[in-house]
Amino acid sequence: MTPFADDSAATGIGDMQVENGRDRIAIYGSLDLTRDKAGLALAHGLRALLDTVIAVLEADHALPAAIPPLKKGGKAPNPFD
Repeated sequence: MTPFADDSAATGIGDMQVENGRDRIAIYGSLDLTRDKAGLALAHGLRALLDTVIAVLEADHALPAAIPPLKKGGKAPNPFD
């Protein structure tokens, strides 16, 4: 997944989901970093993802101070009416 490249890529790390977007990356779910080799592998995966996101953000010289928050969905029209 290339951060901020599209609005469709997604990946998972453990039970945590990461969804790509052109203006934001959504991270949700849970991730247990256990004190074993499996936990170490998950931690490396998380670090690699965040390192890539940070590199893309730092390389953008036109990075705005902030973007507008997501608009929460309102009531959708009923297509059966």
